Amino acid sequence: MSGPDPVKGADQVSAPVIVLVGPMGVGKSTVGGLLAERLGTGFRDSDADIVVAQGRSIADIFVDEGEPRFRELEREAVRRAVAEHPGVLALGGGAVLDAATRELLAGLPVVYLSMEVGEAVKRVGLNVARPLLAVNPRQQWKTLMEARRHHYTDVARVVVPTDDRTPEEVAEAVLDALELKHLPAEELRTPGKENPA
Repeated sequence: MSGPDPVKGADQVSAPVIVLVGPMGVGKSTVGGLLAERLGTGFRDSDADIVVAQGRSIADIFVDEGEPRFRELEREAVRRAVAEHPGVLALGGGAVLDAATRELLAGLPVVYLSMEVGEAVKRVGLNVARPLLAVNPRQQWKTLMEARRHHYTDVARVVVPTDDRTPEEVAEAVLDALELKHLPAEELRTPGKENPA
């Protein structure tokens, strides 16, 4: 007989220290990497997990198998990452659309990185290879955000606006909002070594 499901329960040993959610292009991977470095832990991106597991891009999965199949792969990738990864975890922009994923995130330190459409245009131009923004990207982005914003806010413990902030400023705001302390600079330079007294 197996033990309790490692994915369920607030006392998960391997639960991520921070989970980042938010729209495509908001900088979850960049900020997540900075947070992991400052906390002295690992970084994982559920979209990157899917790409590695499938051996093809997310755009190709959308084209070849459709959005419903991608969402199935995404649900499983998030479930596995939450169960296995004790560091900083970034989720794909649409991961919160799945009710099971939202339930899984309950009680975790989820941070919604928000931005407005003007900031999205500045950052990604809304003309990059994103399958859900293929036609009229600006309007599509607004439509996607209208459908997703309440899910982001529902799962989030805190909301951190990213407009007109550098990734470093966003990372600091996340740490402050969650009241997490990052490693002193000398520990970041020499990981695993104790400072002499």
